[in-house]
Amino acid sequence: MLSMKNYFASAKLIIAALVLSSGAALGQVPDSILAYSKLIRQHIYSDYKGMFRSAHGALHYPYITPGSNAYANDLWDWDSWLSNVALRQILTDRGNDKEQKDAVAYEQGCILNFLSYTGFDGYMPILISQKSSADKMKPINLYKTNMHKPVIAQHAAFLIKLNGGNAEWLREQFSLMQAFINNYETHHRHKPTGLYYWQDDLAIGVDNDPSTFFRPTGSSASIFLNCLMYKELKAMVYIAECLKLPEVAKEYNTDAEDLKAAIQKNCWDEKDGFFYSVDINLRPVTETPSIIFGQSMILHSGYPRTYDGLIQRIGVWSGFLAMWAGIATPAQAKRMVDENFEIPATFNAKFGIRTLSKLEKMYSVRASNNPSNWLGPVWGISNYLVYRGLVKYGFAKQARELVNKTITLFGRDLQQTGALHEYYEPDSGQPILNKGFQNWNYLVLNMIDWTDGQTVVEEF
Repeated sequence: MLSMKNYFASAKLIIAALVLSSGAALGQVPDSILAYSKLIRQHIYSDYKGMFRSAHGALHYPYITPGSNAYANDLWDWDSWLSNVALRQILTDRGNDKEQKDAVAYEQGCILNFLSYTGFDGYMPILISQKSSADKMKPINLYKTNMHKPVIAQHAAFLIKLNGGNAEWLREQFSLMQAFINNYETHHRHKPTGLYYWQDDLAIGVDNDPSTFFRPTGSSASIFLNCLMYKELKAMVYIAECLKLPEVAKEYNTDAEDLKAAIQKNCWDEKDGFFYSVDINLRPVTETPSIIFGQSMILHSGYPRTYDGLIQRIGVWSGFLAMWAGIATPAQAKRMVDENFEIPATFNAKFGIRTLSKLEKMYSVRASNNPSNWLGPVWGISNYLVYRGLVKYGFAKQARELVNKTITLFGRDLQQTGALHEYYEPDSGQPILNKGFQNWNYLVLNMIDWTDGQTVVEEF
């Protein structure tokens, strides 16, 4: 029989062995990941200033461009926002005081450029190029056309939060941001469901998402759009509070909570454990009689439809944005991870998250530039936003796996081609299009710093 002294000594050895083995299993970083991370850091640190553009032509303020020849001198809506999040990570890691201060003009300039072409009708352009013409930038029917994605307030809130809550640089333009939100709420919202919808499939960010692509106008209450709008409304709350406008903040918070409830009611699918877009292209319930079978009657009056939309069970990666936005409940998030994220036959590929489930009949990874292809290829931004949702809900193991896949994907590309690309083949990791793409790909640095336990810059 062991003495008490020997018993405790043995117990300590066992505990130490368990700690070491668990550390090796969960915390040990493969040499290839370390090497790729170093290569990625070197590339980004030396290359990031290529995103900066001075004021020129229609762009009255300096700004951030996505990079590569395909987007050389353009200011895009959600691209500039997410590029800015990556930029701040770069500057946090290695920027000196001067570099951090110099970047502010480019960061704020992205927002001020868009607001300079926004009127009290609330229309805000999606894209501004140096050669844009102010009189041609606004469509004829501005309430029936897609506009800037709801990320302008998120971008502004991100910068305001970095500056300790100082929003004074935006005070004079805040009314234009409110007009922008009013436009969305009045003209791009389906009253029966409470969901926001795309007017058409023009420049929706996820270009050929089958939930919207080539669908009838005004028919797609996109989960992508609605998750962005929920976060946008929360950003408006924050900005209003920083500007000492508590009643305005209260209104936007009510709008955000109403939208969250609408997404839960209409977009969550208990059958699949996932959030989907919603088809709102339904014929109205009529009480007008017509001649049917030779008689005057009201069609289907015995039992008219009682639902306002039909869920679109199309496996699109943007369903995971309900985790990124904080809309999913913990129980829903677990089902999304277990029944969707973890499944190799659908989303989980060797190099990240397929943008469309491989089981969908529309699945394709061929190169396409108009539209960009979101029918399956892995994108850096989809990997990043899914990772952020996993971290938010405590799925650290899965988040680390996705980070390592992204590091390997980009590290191999840099090793083989000396640059990054816009999107990739999911299982081979081969680049598909647009060599030299910077943009949100640089968010891989935020992911690397998370795994390294460093300070991580996060979007608002």
